[in-house]
Amino acid sequence: MQKSLLILSLFCVALFTGIKDTLAQNTATEKQDKTLKKPPYLKTGDTVAIVAPSGILKNRNDEVQQAQALLKRWGLVSIVGKHVFSKANHFAGTDDERCEDFQNALDDPKISAIWCARGGYGTVRILDKLDYSKFKQNPKWVIGYSDITALHNQIHNQGVESLHAIMCVSLPKDESEIEASISTFKNTIFGKPLSYTLEGSNYNKTGTTSGQLVGGNLTMLHTMLGSKTSVDVSEKILFIEEIGEYKYHIDRMLQSLKRAGYFDNCKGVIVGDMTKLRKNTTLWGTSIEQLVLDALLEYDFPIAFNMPAGHEKDNRALILGRSIDLRVNKNKSTVTFSE
Repeated sequence: MQKSLLILSLFCVALFTGIKDTLAQNTATEKQDKTLKKPPYLKTGDTVAIVAPSGILKNRNDEVQQAQALLKRWGLVSIVGKHVFSKANHFAGTDDERCEDFQNALDDPKISAIWCARGGYGTVRILDKLDYSKFKQNPKWVIGYSDITALHNQIHNQGVESLHAIMCVSLPKDESEIEASISTFKNTIFGKPLSYTLEGSNYNKTGTTSGQLVGGNLTMLHTMLGSKTSVDVSEKILFIEEIGEYKYHIDRMLQSLKRAGYFDNCKGVIVGDMTKLRKNTTLWGTSIEQLVLDALLEYDFPIAFNMPAGHEKDNRALILGRSIDLRVNKNKSTVTFSE
């Protein structure tokens, strides 16, 4: 009897140990799976495709040619999508035409990066038409901001990093006006280390945290809510920026995201430019910084303001999906990307 009990006890211990080891292995695998694929950095001779998945490029030929000249100076080859200058009402071609250009760039193994010519509106209309199977086998940098946030979200959910940075129409005639925007874009796609020291703010909610950086334009993040393209911010750091909205619209979007549980396990927030805010007849009554703090009052994660990224000329590159260390103080904040 005692011998039987001993055998049974040993069996239970072995079984428990096996289960524990399996769970540990699964947890390790899950952690590994959270690390996104890093597209190869660019090198001399690589090809960049310029596409227009959103708004119309009426009378913007010169800016696209300027973008091509910039890439050439960097030793890169550029090709322009067949439908970039097409017109279909508000958009740079029909949904099918814009999708065709983007899909061709995703699938072509000779293309190392996809640079969006402009934002505006329209990317959301092609999301469900895109096939990422070849892209996942041969990841490449997808570059843009604003409306391109929809693509950043979708690409993040495909397990690949992307680049929040200037677009072709961001280039002024005098490129020295946006020197920092251009240099951080170039440095990032060529693989140089990336870090920022942000101007301090009395509104900063201090603290130290780390996690993958996700996000982009607030309206687009709100638009994705409830869909399979919505990005999960659990254990991640969220970047937001906005243009041309009323303050109450921004509050409404933040409240909506909050009610959906968007921020419940978020590890931090970085606030970029809130540009050209519109004035309502009934004034909001506080600064945009205080609005953000009030909306996120119940959370204890750090919040950093003054990230120079968004719709201003100073639009620094951000690697979405890359882990960062975020240190927020009143006098300054630092953002350091892992390599």
